[in-house]
Amino acid sequence: MQTARTTEQWRELDAAHHLHPFTDPHSLNQQGARVITRGEGIHLWDSEGHKIIDGMAGLWCVNIGYGRKDLPEVARRQMEDLAYYNTFFKTTHPAVVELSHLLSEVAPEGFRHIFYTNSGSESVDTMMRMVRHFWAVQGKPEKKVLIGRWNGYHGSTIGGASLGGMTYMHEQGDLPIPGIEHVEQPWWYKYGKDMTPEEFGLAAARWVEDKILEVGPERVAAFVGEPIQGAGGVIIPPSTYWPEVERICRKYDVLLVADEVICGFGRTGEWFGQQTMGFHPDIFTTAKGLSSGYLPIGAVFVGDRVANVLVAGGDFNHGFTYSGHPVAAAVAHANVKALRDEGIVDRVKNETGPYMQERWRATFGNFDHVDDVRGVGLIQGFTLVRNKATHELFPEWGTAGTMCRDIFFENNLIMRACGDHIVAAPPLVITKAEIDEMLGVAGRCLERFEKVVREKGMAG
Repeated sequence: MQTARTTEQWRELDAAHHLHPFTDPHSLNQQGARVITRGEGIHLWDSEGHKIIDGMAGLWCVNIGYGRKDLPEVARRQMEDLAYYNTFFKTTHPAVVELSHLLSEVAPEGFRHIFYTNSGSESVDTMMRMVRHFWAVQGKPEKKVLIGRWNGYHGSTIGGASLGGMTYMHEQGDLPIPGIEHVEQPWWYKYGKDMTPEEFGLAAARWVEDKILEVGPERVAAFVGEPIQGAGGVIIPPSTYWPEVERICRKYDVLLVADEVICGFGRTGEWFGQQTMGFHPDIFTTAKGLSSGYLPIGAVFVGDRVANVLVAGGDFNHGFTYSGHPVAAAVAHANVKALRDEGIVDRVKNETGPYMQERWRATFGNFDHVDDVRGVGLIQGFTLVRNKATHELFPEWGTAGTMCRDIFFENNLIMRACGDHIVAAPPLVITKAEIDEMLGVAGRCLERFEKVVREKGMAG
């Protein structure tokens, strides 16, 4: 199928029939989409034969790398045995049972129950219903408000987009829905410059407390946050933030929820971001790295406190046709087992993660318009600034980032612009030599970006 048409023919058909996510269709169709045809390890190839370094692991998800032969074989065998059956109506199947057992082994202590979805967005919506049901079963139906963070991202379903703090998403579809509140993100570079990071972490956590008291603890069901904000620009809270948020949630009897869709399954050097950031949620949501993107699947990990109430609470009237799909479950099982047994997560923690962070800072630390160079494990970012000495950001947020991202793309390197944050999260199988290759290209691209900034008179 991939050799049947030319690139131009694929582009014409794509423009005629395919509506892309998070895209201006008119602008894309004028330019034409890049047609990706193959992947291996950390590399992709397009229909014109260009070899591309994927510094974003697809959409933060291809943790195990492209081109594995074992995962397709697992899918083939499972399709032959049982291509599909649901997990409604008092039935189960071996694939979902074995996956659940494995996930309970790699999860932090106290997470023995898993509810399956098909994506991170569905995991978040499931969590929202689960949290409200948890309180209702205990005779507290008024305890239903969920608190998220501005610039947080929790998917694009109505519930997830409401809980997330992307205002440009709220502008479409009359969002957020009722029962959602937001607090400011813990971005020290912008909001905490008169404090040490540790002081700011405590101050930012108190924003959560202030919102709980404003709404009323008797009405607040949960606080929800990504351990490290991903699509918001790899915002890494100070070390004091999450432990203090946890203390506050316990004080007011508010559930603490971690959105691990990006951080989960080894991205930060631990199995889950909560372990890196030092806190213990009641529930956490996952997807992406669960199958490394090879098939769609998500999962909500339910801690014992919540699970015990749900198990005794009667019907939980929620689920999806493909919850625990046998083929997706079998592939996810093989993926998680490989991440564990091949030592991939351990290598991120002890070898490639530290090496990436050292090289990332060395590569980008001395540019005139790059600041707040940051990262942990194999998730990292920096911020493009107009004036580094004064911490002045560019006046039109996102313009510089888009320009920089396009320079990367033109040079066959995929890194992402989140506003004027430039971020990367390559497959966890990346080697030290490939890190050098990736950052060598990126450094040359930044030199080009800074030249363009000077030529356009954008510098402060």
